Amino acid sequence: MIEFHRVSVRYAGSPEPMLREVTLSIAEGELCLVVGRTGAGKSTLLRAVNGLVPHFTGGTLSGTVTVAGRDTRHHPPRDLADVVGVVGQDPLAGFVTDTVEEELAYGMEQLALPAPVMRKRVEETLDLLGIADLRHRPLRTLSGGQQQRVAIGAVLTCQPRVLVLDEPTSALDPTAAEDVLAVVTRLVHDLGVTVLVAEHRMERVVQYADRLVGLTGDGRVVDGTPAEVLAGIDLVPPLIGLGRLAGWSPLPLSVRDARRHAGDLRARLAGAPAPAPPPAPVGPPVLTARDVVVRYPGTVAVAGVDLDLYPGEVVALMGRNGSGKSSLLWAVQGSGPRQGGTVRVTGPDGAVDPAAVPAQRARRLVGLVPQTPGDLLYLETVAAECAQADRESGADPGTCRRLLDDLTGGLPADRHPRDLSEGQRLALALAVQIVTTPPVVLLDEPTRGLDYRAKEQFAAVVRGLAAAGRCVVLATHDVELVATVAHRVVVLAEGEIVAAGPAAEVMLASPAFAPQVAKVLAPQPWLTVEQVRRALAVTG
Repeated sequence: MIEFHRVSVRYAGSPEPMLREVTLSIAEGELCLVVGRTGAGKSTLLRAVNGLVPHFTGGTLSGTVTVAGRDTRHHPPRDLADVVGVVGQDPLAGFVTDTVEEELAYGMEQLALPAPVMRKRVEETLDLLGIADLRHRPLRTLSGGQQQRVAIGAVLTCQPRVLVLDEPTSALDPTAAEDVLAVVTRLVHDLGVTVLVAEHRMERVVQYADRLVGLTGDGRVVDGTPAEVLAGIDLVPPLIGLGRLAGWSPLPLSVRDARRHAGDLRARLAGAPAPAPPPAPVGPPVLTARDVVVRYPGTVAVAGVDLDLYPGEVVALMGRNGSGKSSLLWAVQGSGPRQGGTVRVTGPDGAVDPAAVPAQRARRLVGLVPQTPGDLLYLETVAAECAQADRESGADPGTCRRLLDDLTGGLPADRHPRDLSEGQRLALALAVQIVTTPPVVLLDEPTRGLDYRAKEQFAAVVRGLAAAGRCVVLATHDVELVATVAHRVVVLAEGEIVAAGPAAEVMLASPAFAPQVAKVLAPQPWLTVEQVRRALAVTG
């Protein structure tokens, strides 16, 4: 179905090709998972499938890419629209209509399908993805996860033979991600659709994959069965890390497989002391929110939430898509709507409401990185963004750049922010925000687009911020990140807090929010591979 023959892609100004002599064959009805470091070329590989590379992205492509017998050099994306459906990393950037129902129908209109067929497919897709209640909603009022599902649905209504998904579950809560992947696997198994998925959260997808393509970082690829490729690469989900630590062979690809091996490991861990809970906060809160209310037309996003945030604490804000996490962050930061309640941040001038002071001063009290970090970037180069951040914050020149290098090293200073990968844009936006040293840092889905190595670096930065006395709030669906860094978890549902407490206590009690290690070793209290490694060192 998809053939790459000695494909190389080089962008203007780049000393090395993004893809180098790639030869790859993907059969009809395969689910192929594409993995690699942030910026390694996964999006380039996917975009080459429907001709976006090089017809729209620029650069030079050598070799041949054929899809269903069509050579992409001679068939631009419009000629492949009936065969290949693509969902990018940023769903909002790909929308062309105003409402959910219109967006689902738009692609079929371009293919001139009859109206009865369009109506039937729209209804089927609404039910398939569980978004029937959103059909009349404006797209811009949806949460990031809801937008992701609509974007996938807009492609599915055209019934392509090849489906290309770039980070399809990055903005989805665990349950919604499972629902979407169940739909994708049904398309593969029942309809023979060929699916290419680039996904950093391998723990969600790898058990469904028939083939795994790994980008090595130098433009080349390795491919084979998931077990074969994962045995030889360093970017692996927690389940594989646990299997390596325990010496399991073959390595398990699903929690179910791992639990079959886990009896001996649980026995070895039985005598180890449980991980110590985080210390209780000392002193008064740095931010106090009382009875916060956020309303949008037809919905209450935040319904009277009380929240205290303490210095040196990492708080994870969790909940299903549309539960009010982003709305609460924006209301607390002061830039978003707030129809009721009070927010006070303790700063140099006493307790201040961020919404009542100028934006530049509010940034010094509460920094926020949104789900689309590119919204914060408006200059022409990475160097210009860093220099401007230093000037606005009064920091020494080079401070922002050093923070950026801690997150993702080697980012060219002359690169335009729009040309960065999703993870690189996130790192730049985070560096721009935290250079002002606010006592409270709010991060909305901060690990979208980050690979496991980058997430480890990001977690180290978060711990450093907390160690410096700042409070960090993560609104996230990434349960593995929460297990690694969070002291406390707050779970929202329909705008209300339904659970709150120490991270281990909340996560171990929830099947939806439990990390992979906890699911494998339940009922024991371990959350991460590192906790297991330390426990085994104690027990010998």
